Amino acid sequence: MTPYSLAFYIHAVTTGTVLGLRPTDSPDRVAAVLGPDFAESTFGGRAMSRDYGLTEFHFHRAHARDPWEGHHFGLQVHRLARRDRTVPGEVLRERYGRFTPRLRFEKLRRLLDRRGVPLVEIPEYPGNAPYYRTFWQPDSLTAVSFVAERGAHSTPALLRAGDVYGVHAPVTAREVETRRERA
Repeated sequence: MTPYSLAFYIHAVTTGTVLGLRPTDSPDRVAAVLGPDFAESTFGGRAMSRDYGLTEFHFHRAHARDPWEGHHFGLQVHRLARRDRTVPGEVLRERYGRFTPRLRFEKLRRLLDRRGVPLVEIPEYPGNAPYYRTFWQPDSLTAVSFVAERGAHSTPALLRAGDVYGVHAPVTAREVETRRERA
């Protein structure tokens, strides 16, 4: 077994899930798995996010009377660089143990390659280049972004070049194609 938090990241990138939670799961399902300790933000009654520290789930609905539907999740890996052991949340710490303050992209990529889980580079959004690079896992529809080069006002001060910034799912084939068309 891969030690500590690496197993968590490998599973998330390989499956596009967090502890079995899909990006499309409801807020109640997410809370049933990750617990009641989250910060909630709503935006105009049609978008909502629940921040569990390391993990964020985002939801949307067409009208305020409609139920919330899962839209996407993000793993805010950059937050771990603050060395606050509470960032992953109790549920993830109980399951995976200690989370290191940095996740090196090449280490994650190497471990995924050994498991037959390829990552494909996709064009970065113009506002993030050249400071970030993003790699996509087409089977799980998951993307991993990392700091490609340091920028005084463009990258977190506590991260180094090669550190993972975040993991996001889903990143659809359509989104990847749009990025490629705009590159």
